[in-house]
Amino acid sequence: MTSPDARARTGAAVVVEDLRLAYGATQALDGLAFEVPAGSVTAVLGPNGAGKTSTVEICEGYRRPDSGRVEVLGLDPARDAARLRERVGVMLQSGGIYASGRALPVLRHLASFYAHPLDVDALAERLGLTTVRATYRRMSGGEKQRLALACAVVGRPELVFLDEPSAGMDPQARLVAWELVEQLRSDGASVVLTTHLLDEAERLADHVVLVDRGRAVLAGSPAELTGGGEALRFRAGPGLPIGELLPSLPEGSQALEESPGSYVVEAPVGAELLAAVSAWCAQHGVAPADLTTRRRSLEDVFLEVTGRGMRP
Repeated sequence: MTSPDARARTGAAVVVEDLRLAYGATQALDGLAFEVPAGSVTAVLGPNGAGKTSTVEICEGYRRPDSGRVEVLGLDPARDAARLRERVGVMLQSGGIYASGRALPVLRHLASFYAHPLDVDALAERLGLTTVRATYRRMSGGEKQRLALACAVVGRPELVFLDEPSAGMDPQARLVAWELVEQLRSDGASVVLTTHLLDEAERLADHVVLVDRGRAVLAGSPAELTGGGEALRFRAGPGLPIGELLPSLPEGSQALEESPGSYVVEAPVGAELLAAVSAWCAQHGVAPADLTTRRRSLEDVFLEVTGRGMRP
C-alpha cells in the first residue's frame, strides 16, 4: 500500500489498477486503470453500461472488485472505510437520505459528525435550501439533488465523489452547483465527477477519463482530447464525394458524411476553407445549407470513440 508521503509525490488522490468485475456472464469492468490527480476535477465519462457507477462504488468502498487494486487517499476504500469517512464526501444518485428528513435538520445532523464542517446556514442559502420545507420524499428532483450535493460537501472533504451532480436542476441551480465544484478545487479538494452532460465535463474538468466496455479508452485534459480542433458543418444532398475536398485542405484534415446529407469538415476555419467548400459544392451543383463553424467538443470525441448508434 502506498504511504501518504508516496501519494504526495505521485500526486494521485485515487489510483485504479487493472480493475475487474463481473455480474454473472457480464464483464462490467475489464482491466480498468486510471488515476485522479490530487487537487483536480476528474470527469469519468462513458455510455450507459460502460462501468462508471461500478467503478465509483468500488472507490467509495460500497462494492468489492473481483480483482485489481484501488487506493483512495493512499488507503483501501473497503478495509479503511472508517479512516476515510471524515475525509471523503459522496453524492449518490439515490440520494441516501431518509425519506422523512428535511433539508436543514439533515444538514445540521450530518455536520455534527465533522470537526470543521462548512457553515450549514451559508451552504443552505447558497444552494437554495433554506426555504425548502418538504420532507425528502416530497422534494422535487432538483431539490433532492441540491440537498445531496450539500450533504457531500458539508464536512469539507479532501476528496468528493459526485454522481450526476446537476441532473434535474434548473439552469440557475446548475450554475450554482458548478461554481461550488470550482470552489472545492480552489480550496484544494479533489473531485471525481460522473456525468452524462458533456458540456458540464468540459466546463469543470481538469482531467477526463473516457470509459467504454469496462476499460479506459481515452484520458487527458479536455483540451488534449479535443485537440483544439475546429470544424465546418453543412447540409446538402446525401452521398456526395466529400473526400474529394481533402487534397485542397491542410494535412491532417478530415471530411466525412456523418449521416445522410450531413457533412463535417475538420480543419482550421477561415476564408480558405470556406472558399474550398464553396467551390466543391458549386462543382457538384449543390448549395450548402445550415452552414456553421465550431470548435471540436468533448461530445464529438465521445461519439467518435463510442459510436453514434444506440446500444442494446
